[in-house]
Amino acid sequence: MSNYQFELNRDGVKQIMKSAEMKAVLDETAQHIASSSEGDYKVDTMTGRTRANAKVSCASAKTYYDNLRNNTLLKAMINTRRG
Repeated sequence: MSNYQFELNRDGVKQIMKSAEMKAVLDETAQHIASSSEGDYKVDTMTGRTRANAKVSCASAKTYYDNLRNNTLLKAMINTRRG
């Protein structure tokens, strides 16, 4: 066995997680999830304290209840991860 030690550069990871490139990747994925789901969905992307975040949410009551009954966003997210 070797005595190799790995030290994580926490400042570097923080910069990557908050970068514009990471925000763009998250926005692209969220847009794909919203567009592959039938209904009226909106995408919000923001940079928080520790990382960039993307949120896909229902923009109408009809879409909200359809998502409750059929798990539309969950299914779209699972299909996005596979392909």
